[in-house]
Amino acid sequence: MSYFDRVGLRAALAAAFVVMAIIYTGSRGLTDFDWALTAYAVGSIFAASAVAYRYAVWAQRPPTKMYLKRGLRTFFRRRSKARNAGLLVKLLLNNFFLQKFITKRGAERWIMHACLSWGGMLAFAVTFPLVFGWIHFETLSTDAETYRVLVAGFPVEQFSIHGFRALIHFNVLNLSAIVMIIGLTLSVRLRMSDKGEMATQTFADDVLTVLLLFTVSVTGLMLSVSAKFLAGDGFQFIGIAHAASVIGLLLYLPFGKLFHIIQRPLSLGVSFYRKAGQSGASAACLRCGESYASQMHVGDLKTVLDELGFNFRFPAPEGEIPYQDICPPCGRRLLALNQGKAVGR
Repeated sequence: MSYFDRVGLRAALAAAFVVMAIIYTGSRGLTDFDWALTAYAVGSIFAASAVAYRYAVWAQRPPTKMYLKRGLRTFFRRRSKARNAGLLVKLLLNNFFLQKFITKRGAERWIMHACLSWGGMLAFAVTFPLVFGWIHFETLSTDAETYRVLVAGFPVEQFSIHGFRALIHFNVLNLSAIVMIIGLTLSVRLRMSDKGEMATQTFADDVLTVLLLFTVSVTGLMLSVSAKFLAGDGFQFIGIAHAASVIGLLLYLPFGKLFHIIQRPLSLGVSFYRKAGQSGASAACLRCGESYASQMHVGDLKTVLDELGFNFRFPAPEGEIPYQDICPPCGRRLLALNQGKAVGR
């Protein structure tokens, strides 16, 4: 047990119990739970616990902990709650829906990232409620060609199985798979043509991620093809392959590159952190006197470096001076001057 973080273990156990509780509650005591989807549900529980464990460990790191603390404190300021709420909506729209941070790197890369992001969010938004038993379909007792949609046991919609809404309902996951495959195709194209990407990519973080997402998407589409065009031929094998790939993807989520989906919301806190720093006092360089960062950021940087055990102080007549009190341009000048002094110039 000494190899595991205690806070992380508690977070993992809590996440597992929360997921089991919402499955039990949302499915009305497992009344609406589809036992054919048990493997997906168990995989989701293990994935939730693993994500919670890694997030808890990651959040305890001094830099992450400082950003989280400052971001939350800045957001919940009494005089700025309404303004911060509006800024949060804007950040969510730009960073998560419109993905504007990718547009600076090119239109093709934005399309790729948008397809992967929107396709994944659409698939998760449909899959988890179905797997957890929150949503299920049933026919009317008086009309076998009319479906009802029930959420936690409450009817919210009904439609004819021959109508347009039925086409949309029954093919949402197929649509998300097609969008995902478009994004994956563009991803492979960029990775094979961009020398910078080729030099930095690894099998575990890049290739395996693409393979898992591609397998999930293709096997999901093949299930529909088998059911609609092949009279169910090969459906059982494809179903097992699809289940294995989905569970593998869920279990891979906290350990690979896809974990940035969980980390990404922290960027919202960083935005509030920067805004608070810009509205406060500025730090002036001890060498040139110019402002180069917010005083809050410099102070937090000193605290984090001390917690990490890094001593960036240098002796001076008036005592030790933290290197963080020197602006980056002066830091580069001092480096050149000291190198020159070391070689006798």
